[in-house]
Amino acid sequence: MKQIKKVLVANRGEIAIRVMRTCREMEIRTVAVYSEADRTSLHVRYAHEAYYIGEAPSSSSYLNIERIIEAAKKSNSDAIHPGYGFLSENPAFARRCREEGIIFIGPSPEVMLIMGDKIKAREAMLLAGIPVVPGTEGSISDEKEALEVIHQIGLPVMIKAAAGGGGKGMRLVSREEDIEQSLRAARSEAMAAFGDDSVYVEKYITSPHHIEFQILMDSHGNAVHLFERECSVQRRHQKMIEETPSPLMTPELRKLMGDTAVAAAKAVNYLGAGTIEFLVDNDLNYYFLEMNTRLQVEHPITERVTGVDLVKQQIQIAEGMQLAFTQDELVQRGHAIECRINAEDPDNNFMPAPGKVHKIKEPSGLGIRIDGYVYEGYDIPIYYDSMISKLIVWGKTREIAIQRMRRALYEYKITGVKTSIKFLERIMETKDFAEGKYDTHFIEKNRDSLTQEIEVGKEIEDMAIITAYIDYLERLSKVYSNIREFQPAHSRWKKSPQILHF
Repeated sequence: MKQIKKVLVANRGEIAIRVMRTCREMEIRTVAVYSEADRTSLHVRYAHEAYYIGEAPSSSSYLNIERIIEAAKKSNSDAIHPGYGFLSENPAFARRCREEGIIFIGPSPEVMLIMGDKIKAREAMLLAGIPVVPGTEGSISDEKEALEVIHQIGLPVMIKAAAGGGGKGMRLVSREEDIEQSLRAARSEAMAAFGDDSVYVEKYITSPHHIEFQILMDSHGNAVHLFERECSVQRRHQKMIEETPSPLMTPELRKLMGDTAVAAAKAVNYLGAGTIEFLVDNDLNYYFLEMNTRLQVEHPITERVTGVDLVKQQIQIAEGMQLAFTQDELVQRGHAIECRINAEDPDNNFMPAPGKVHKIKEPSGLGIRIDGYVYEGYDIPIYYDSMISKLIVWGKTREIAIQRMRRALYEYKITGVKTSIKFLERIMETKDFAEGKYDTHFIEKNRDSLTQEIEVGKEIEDMAIITAYIDYLERLSKVYSNIREFQPAHSRWKKSPQILHF
């Protein structure tokens, strides 16, 4: 067992700061790495030490294994925490850490190789008796193979990249005549995104729910799950809102899926924090989708309802410690929701909107947590993911949590760049979401109400300004006409209290 005294965080933005916060609580020194574009980034200021690793493009910096290893050696770091994204699920990176005697805070490269390839992961889960979505057992290379599978499992189907993620290399096929074109497009996109054009065919689940289970497993064979997260509010397979507990879940299904998630982790001899993702249909049948061998973006909501610091658990497991709790000791308390705040323009097809942040006012109060990294005057780079913060709220019940999120989104003000805040507010007001009756088609089903431009709020704001100015002029006129007998005119502002609610 080795005590970790210094951690290099091989990442940037909010996740780098979030990892460093736990390290400070554990009295572990932190090392930041940064690109040319991130010289003034908050994670660089927060760390005890910081090392420049390359030009702005991630291929020259945050994806450059050798430069990160060099920084770790220069700083005498005991361990590297990869965060999520970039090199977090790269087995070559984990292997280089091992070769240099640096602790990689995550699973082994061997496990990454298996679970990072969706075809290999399916094969491993089938061997372990874990239910998977019906489809091919291996990759397919031509239209004939795809048609054979389709005749067995029926349409519609999804063509998926074996090394995929984030919706890349995926095509929905509803007609046999579209197979050839869809197969070619999926393979081309997969090669461009992942350097691997292997694809497989999977039965398309109608009205699916995307539910994932957080797991922890130590090097002594102890494994637990920390319950589920509902991740079905997605746009182009990118999650926008997550919540826990899932409104779909029953106690019986939660136990069944939780036990399955733990069995999946044990089947590959996992180590650290990971996530088992499932698709659940309307009849509550569930199927293994994939495993994320890292910390998830949405991990804070699990921390909020369980009281467990997942980063601390990652570090302690990497040190060789046993889990300090059993499954029976873990409980869910209350309800938590996370909204991802992106620098993008929802009214312009969600185009990224980098630029300088002029003003920022973050929400506060009971049950609110913000994991972010931007500040007033900060210039958001064009080179990286558009997410700038995560807004997490907690309430005793789901209804309270939704009300609190509405209030928090109303308070959250960022000027200088376009953000997704208003779009997220619209989601919170949508009936299907409020009632917990939604699946991965939620955005598509509610497109009209979610994507219409908000003109009402702007009109009310303009009316308020005009009314106040007219009131001011009338008061001023009264003063000049008869200053001694002046009595304040009845304010038109007061006559229009609804104007105050823009």
